[in-house]
This record gives sequence, C-alpha cells and structure tokens, in this order.
Amino acid sequence: MHSTSRHSYDFGLLGNCAFLALIGKDSNVAWMCLPRFDSSPVFGKLIGGEAGGEFSVKPDTADFGIIQAYIPNTNILTTEINLGESAYRITDFAPRFVQHDRYYRPLMLVRKIEPIRGFPRIRTVCKPVGDYGRKPLQVERGSNHIRYSGLPENLRLSTNIPLDYVLGEKPFVLRDTCYMFFTYGVPLEGPLQETAERFLERTRVYWQRWVKSTSIGPHYQEAVLRSALTLKICQYEDTGAIIAAPTTSLPEFPQSTRNWDYRFCWMRDTYYTLNAFNNIGHFEEMEKYFSYLANIPMPNGRRIQPLYGIGGEEVLTEEVLGLPGYLDNKPVRKGNDAYTHIQNDVYGQILLAILPLFADERFVNHPGTDAARLVGTMLDKIELTIDEPDAGIWEFRNQAHRHAYTNLFQWAGCHAAAKIAMRNQRDDLVKRATSLAERAAKHIEACYLPERKAYAQGIGNTHMDASTLQLIIMGYIPHDSEVARTHLKALEEDLRAGKGLFYRYLQADDFGKPEATFLICGFWYAEALACVGRVDDAMEAFEELSSKANHLGLLSEDIDANDDSMWGNFPQAYSHVGLVNAAARINSRRKRPGFMP
Repeated sequence: MHSTSRHSYDFGLLGNCAFLALIGKDSNVAWMCLPRFDSSPVFGKLIGGEAGGEFSVKPDTADFGIIQAYIPNTNILTTEINLGESAYRITDFAPRFVQHDRYYRPLMLVRKIEPIRGFPRIRTVCKPVGDYGRKPLQVERGSNHIRYSGLPENLRLSTNIPLDYVLGEKPFVLRDTCYMFFTYGVPLEGPLQETAERFLERTRVYWQRWVKSTSIGPHYQEAVLRSALTLKICQYEDTGAIIAAPTTSLPEFPQSTRNWDYRFCWMRDTYYTLNAFNNIGHFEEMEKYFSYLANIPMPNGRRIQPLYGIGGEEVLTEEVLGLPGYLDNKPVRKGNDAYTHIQNDVYGQILLAILPLFADERFVNHPGTDAARLVGTMLDKIELTIDEPDAGIWEFRNQAHRHAYTNLFQWAGCHAAAKIAMRNQRDDLVKRATSLAERAAKHIEACYLPERKAYAQGIGNTHMDASTLQLIIMGYIPHDSEVARTHLKALEEDLRAGKGLFYRYLQADDFGKPEATFLICGFWYAEALACVGRVDDAMEAFEELSSKANHLGLLSEDIDANDDSMWGNFPQAYSHVGLVNAAARINSRRKRPGFMP
C-alpha cells in the first residue's frame, strides 16, 4: 500500500468526528479547521504558506529520518524522528470515547512527545492563525498555558514544556515525556500527564473496538479498514453530514485551476457512501446520515441542491482568497458554486439511500406515512426533471446535457420508490414509480451507440464516460449479457490508463481536457469487472489502485497516470468509498480458499 510516486501527500489524517487535522511527516499540523470541518483553518500552511501558521515538533537539525504510522486499527498517529544517536516519538490524537452514555469528542488535539533513545534536541512552534491567515491572533501567557484570542472562542495550548521555549521557538533537550493540549473553547481541565495518558488509552480502545465490529471479507482487509476509519472521521457527528474531503483547493492536476472546496456534503455521494457503510456493517453512521438527509430542505416546487453545508446550509457562495495555494496552484477558493447547479440524479440518490430504512428489518421506528410522503415528493421532482439536461455528476459548469448517468439514477431511484411504496401498500405510488422508471430507461437507451455496442455519456454525443460503468454495477445492464461485455470493452479502449486507472472522460470541458485519472472511476471499473465475472482482472485493477495510496494508506482524488503523482483534495472520501465497495464486490464474487460450494 506504499506509494512510489514523485509527488504524494505525505500527511496523516486524524479526527474525532468533531474536527479533522492533517499532520505531515515533518510533524507540522498542515491543516486543521476549527470549530467545524468547513471553518477557517487555525493551521493552514497546506494552502496558505507562511501565512498559514505552524504547529510543529521538529528536530534542531536538518538531518533526520522519519517513520510515520497509525497505531493499528486506530486513528492515532505516531511519528518517529531518528537523529542517529537519539530519537523521539510524537503521538497525535483527537480524543474520542464513550463517557456518560455519549461520545466525548472535544475540540482538542493532544500531542505526546517522548524520547525513545538518547537526548534529542527539539524545537516546538505553535502559531495559530485566523480568517485564512488574514487575521493575527493575540498571544497571552499564562502559568502553564498560552492563550490565543481573536476568534469567536479562545484557543489554548496547555503544556509542560517551558513556555519560554515555545514562545521563543528555542531548541531544548527532550529528557522526559512532554504533552501539548491544543483546545478551542473549553480548555483542558485536569492534570496534564494523567489526562493525556487516560485519553490516549480510552481513544485507542474505542477505535480498536469499532474496527472489531466491522464486517469485512478475507481479501484486502488492511486497505478496507483504513478506508473505513477514514470515512468514519469524515462524518460530522453533530448533524450526520459526511464531507467529500477535509481540504479545499488542492488541484486536480498542476496549474489546472480545478481547485475546489470539498468540505461539504454532496447528494451525489449519498448512495455510494451509505452502501459502503452497509458493506462494512456500520449502521450507526448510516442512521446519522439519514438524520442529516431528513433535515435537508425539500419544499415542493424547489429543486434539491447537489450539495449542502454540514449544518444543512443552502448558500455556499464561492470566494477566491489571496493565498499562494498548494505548491503555488491558484486560485484558492472557499465555498463552492456547484450548489447552484442542476444535477437531476440527486432525487434517485436519495431514494436509493433511504431504501434500507424501509426495506431492512434492522432499521425500526420509521413510520410508513413519512415514507409515502417522502417517496411522493421525490417522484414529483423526478417527473419534473426527467426530460431536461443537467450538469451531470461531473458538474460541468457551463454545459448542460442529457446524461445517461442522471437517467440511470432516476431509473434506479424509481425502482427503490416502488419497493418502499409496496411495503406501505401504496399501489398508486408503485404505478407512478414504475411508469417513471420506464421513461428513464427510454432515455438511457437513446444513449446507445450501435456501432460501438456501448452507451455514450449522453443523448446526442459519442463520448465515453466512466460514470456509465454504473449501468453494469447497478444492474441496468445484466451482468451476464453480451452488452455488458461490449460496453466495458468500449470504456476500456477509450478511458483506461493502466490495469485500473481510469479517466472520468477525455473530451474538453469548461477548463480544457482533463489530464489526471479519477480514483473512484478506477474502483468502479474493478467493481464492474467483478460483476461480469472477470474476477482476476478485477483483483489486478484493485491492487494497482490501492497501491496509489500514500505511506499511511490514504487516497487522493486524482492520480497522474504518467508518474503516479497524487492530486486533488485529500484524503478523498469518494476514493475510499470506491475502495470499500469494490473490495466488497470482489469478496462476494471470489470463493474463499478452502471453501467448497
């Protein structure tokens, strides 16, 4: 699972479902937004350069080795820095455990720094910033803490490191274990060492127990578990929203200007994300996400947006910031104007997402009247939009087309609606859903290219699009059919860039021709291969794709097929969702060693 690329994101992700942080191999907290996933970063060197602040525990020399790893089956990160005759270890974590029948998940980053050999000489820096680096914070010294004011609530660093060393950024010899508690709002209350060790142990136990409850097949367990742990902390537990990625403005490929803010909840991801949690048997996360969906505004006569804020916010105005950007890639954006786009697959996504609530006996307390109302509302919206062009899954900014993918989700969503309606004995809704599914299927068939024996991206064009792999995965094209074989062949001929790497599409869009492959499309390809019985090919594709992860098993959004470099926002929930679902499909199709049918 180790990447050998020329450029990879050398960061570890940690979080506790209240905040997220990216920590580099150099020990610096390169990205950390507080008090929410989508807040301004208090540490943001990732895109802000020197204006982004710093929180590091570096050696007082440029010559050192680094080993970074997670404590097995946790979101606790360790960074060992080897200085030859001396060495030290940093253990970083965000506390999360059950306390008083609730999850304790404070806005608190804990850093434990311990010598493991000799007497290492280190330097600690803690310089948080406000308003994307544009607002300097006031620094006030306490007895054993430093307070940073200027934000809605105070930041505080509580530590047993001499404050002179921290404030002066002076090197010192690490003789004993030191602790640093960085908090937003409520400061640390309790003894430093005892609290840190207790929180660390309880957090370790929490994550390892959570992993033990994960349903998982025999193949690719390490990759699936890291993906599961990553997806878990990308859920903002307060509302149940799941973000696309913790970052903003990491480019899809160098100087592409395709730099977007992904710290929001996309409706297009709904079905895939919930399917991933279902595949690994974690229902609490599904229910929390259902709760988020239930609170999304769905008034009659209005469209559902492609994305919303993690608190259900509807207006996500895009703003360009005057920051240097990641590796000097501009623009740097906050907000995302895609919320104004028309994406008509979202209604089918929501129907597929809520289907388990009403069709799976493990979910209870969901009244049938609510089901009928919700199904009726979604069918209204599908009927309103089924014949119109839209921006599609890839959010073309200045182009509208009739997309096969959109109609596929209308088709699948209507079938889900019919199942829910049947359980609630609503024959009128069943009839209506069936009729709309037939209309959607006619539109999909209008995308068929007889000369290629494959489905195009949309009506009236001949472009191949990786999103149409879902025609196979979702069962629109029967898995054992000749059409599945020929459609897959056409997609391979046009879009495949390796054993598993896949482009989304290759025609020019609003920003030119795409240059990087899109990881989730590769995982869709692996899943489609498994569907049609090409299991060995599916495993080859999966193994190539999972090898593109960084040193910690984390996946980016995009991969440059020429040099394996990682691009796009990071880590990308969509990529990890694709990995989990592809692994589940391969496991279901591959017989276990020693198993006799």
